[in-house]
Amino acid sequence: MDTEKRDERKTESGIEVKPLYRPEDLGDGFDYDGRLGDPGEYPYTRGPYPTMYRGRPWTMRQYAGFGTARETNRRFKYLTEAGQTGLSVAFDLPTQMGRDSDHALSLGEVGKVGVAIDSLLDMRDLFDGIPLKDVSTSMTINATASILLLLYALVAEEQGVGGEKVTGTTQNDVLKEYLARGTYIYPPGPSMRITTDLFAYCAKELPRWNTISISGYHIREAGSTAVQELAFTLSNAIAYVEAATQAGLDVDEFAPRLSFFFNAHNDLFQEVAKYRAARRMWAKIMKERFGATDERSLKLRFHTQTAGSSLTAQQAENNIVRTTVQGLSAVLGGTQSLHTNAFDEALALPTERSARIALRTQQILASEGGLTDTADPLAGSYYVEALTDAVEEEAWGYIERIDEIGGSVKAIEEHFMQREIEEAAYRYQREVEKEERVIVGVNRYASDEGDDDPEMELHTVDETIRERQIERLDELKDTRDSRSVEKALTDLERAAEGTDNLLHPMREALANLATLGEVSDALREVFGEYRP
Repeated sequence: MDTEKRDERKTESGIEVKPLYRPEDLGDGFDYDGRLGDPGEYPYTRGPYPTMYRGRPWTMRQYAGFGTARETNRRFKYLTEAGQTGLSVAFDLPTQMGRDSDHALSLGEVGKVGVAIDSLLDMRDLFDGIPLKDVSTSMTINATASILLLLYALVAEEQGVGGEKVTGTTQNDVLKEYLARGTYIYPPGPSMRITTDLFAYCAKELPRWNTISISGYHIREAGSTAVQELAFTLSNAIAYVEAATQAGLDVDEFAPRLSFFFNAHNDLFQEVAKYRAARRMWAKIMKERFGATDERSLKLRFHTQTAGSSLTAQQAENNIVRTTVQGLSAVLGGTQSLHTNAFDEALALPTERSARIALRTQQILASEGGLTDTADPLAGSYYVEALTDAVEEEAWGYIERIDEIGGSVKAIEEHFMQREIEEAAYRYQREVEKEERVIVGVNRYASDEGDDDPEMELHTVDETIRERQIERLDELKDTRDSRSVEKALTDLERAAEGTDNLLHPMREALANLATLGEVSDALREVFGEYRP
């Protein structure tokens, strides 16, 4: 008994892992059709499509963005020439927060953690020479998602690409900003209105655009467990669907364009179980809670990124192996697209070399690992099926608690989810400090000599970026039709005071060369700013 207790194993979510799994661990009379189903069939545990990667592999979507739009454009072209199959844009902090590069609060942040986009001119440069009819673009943007999407659509239109042909995803998940990241602008109510206005706008104007990528990734990066990531993400998704239906949208009108964004962490089998449970739970939620009848509304489709928080500055090249294991979990779990982190990201933005290694990691998984030959190859594993059930059961428990509080918005306002994440992060850190959880190269197998971290070339950002962006803004404001801009911004404020869809006056303002900051400020005038 003492030996058993000493050898007790648990996933990082606290789920007990037995030394051996047998048929009885799946329960009496395991219901294949009810619990699994074939790939492409309800409840979609085994994947949303019948052949999964046998037809074509997942989209390889490497995240990139730094400095000016022209610099990021060059990196995009480098990655596509190296075989990347989808673009993914990182925006700098001022862009995320609705501030132009010349704002006082932008000092020291322009172009640092992503690309600076102040106006339509920058968006043109970002996609110069990149045919938007041929690429799918993901934009990691939330509070200002509607602005960036409209700028993207305007550039596509200038290229002769109609809205019906524009494809990609805006993250547009502001709820998780209040509990995990902090790049919110307005209070939750107005933020939800902007989100649902984007749903309605895209249903008519950009029908192939994925209007939201409901994100567990940042919840996990903030320190949550896998179970919390799943439960809080689905609870947020429920809140978005409720808000959209309360705004008068039919669930099957917008739900097929909802997508999700999950984290791929180190515990390979738990991560696979999480993805499989997510599909099963979402299908049940949409069918039984919201009465969706279009099968596309029931299918959870998701993008995955490997865990940035797992990367270490010590022995940084070990991160290549971590990323490979994490990418493998995403593929075995049936992701639709994947970003693999570069090994040097604990130290700086990726260099071209480290970004290429990250992309080659995916290409090796797709081309050499035999992973694309059959759908859901781990199905039927006693361990994986039992773990999928356990993850699902614990996630339902959280969702029920959030429902009792009054839903995600209320739970966020009462800091329920924030407290749960903080406690999980604290437990994890204590385990690392006590060496109960091994981090190779950090709390075990570290080098005393310090010679296991070779000199590495690191990416640096030009400190003159802000000055160049300010010069461009000054020129823009001197040459544009100021009266048209003022009228469009006034129209936007009036729409915000009423109930009209905000994206139509936003589009008019942006087309007339209003800046991202000016559009955001017009909404600030009406909605105010959120202060926790």
